[in-house]
Amino acid sequence: MDRRTAPMAWLSAALAATPASAQCVQARAIYADPAGTYELHFEPVGSESAVTSNHFKVKVGKTGLSLDGVVMQSGEPMRANGIVMHDCPTGDVTGAELDACTVWEGVIYTVDKAGRIGLLETEDAPAAEQILLPDFGPSLRTSSAWGAGKANADSSDVFAFKGCAG
Repeated sequence: MDRRTAPMAWLSAALAATPASAQCVQARAIYADPAGTYELHFEPVGSESAVTSNHFKVKVGKTGLSLDGVVMQSGEPMRANGIVMHDCPTGDVTGAELDACTVWEGVIYTVDKAGRIGLLETEDAPAAEQILLPDFGPSLRTSSAWGAGKANADSSDVFAFKGCAG
């Protein structure tokens, strides 16, 4: 190997040693539960002035059902609080209407390769290795998204990095 090819070899080795998720930003990351039935598809927020720090869809197996997810940095201390919704009305909605269409709500955690737990970062950060939605599975079973023609298979609360959307 001569001096001209040495930097390229180093770069190739460094990229090979880097987890695939680190080469993807959170806004393009795709995650799946262990059974492969549920997938989280993160997408760009679309506005710098948005109140939300992340957007994602939860795709439910072969049903065609897609749930909407948003993340807002809030609380003391600041934490990544997520909400997953199913067929929420738009415009001026009541608290009861919002409660009826909320599938899951809680803090979104990340888990790295070493097992360290952290909070979901903003959409331009490197994608997390795993996403943890505590009690997502039980919440889904008691929501409006559960039933015939909708979600009907249990979901894990843990979603592993699967890929990066183009």
